[in-house]
Amino acid sequence: MSSDYPILDPAAISGLRELSPGDDSFLKEIIEIFLEDTPARINDARSTLATGDTVAFIRAAHTIKGSCGNLGAERLRRTAERIEHDARKNGLVGLEGAVAELEAEFATARSALSALL
Repeated sequence: MSSDYPILDPAAISGLRELSPGDDSFLKEIIEIFLEDTPARINDARSTLATGDTVAFIRAAHTIKGSCGNLGAERLRRTAERIEHDARKNGLVGLEGAVAELEAEFATARSALSALL
């Protein structure tokens, strides 16, 4: 279960901060891009689930997983990873609630990341 993981990985946040010591501008830029881009990827997942496009759904989940990994949004990453795996294994069967899970975890991550801005 994704709630067993931290919302944000402190090591990933620290690593991003180390890229511009004493100045959080790089971290803030990465967070802003993530917060702007991720809803579009979630919408991609929603629309491809509705149309039954398994390949595009997997791509959307994979993209979310990757961007979360770069930023340290650990719970959202784990959710996207599980959903991607399930879609690869079983197609879209049983994934009706997948987009709602992504949205809920994104809202949690957005709150935690917004606090860093």
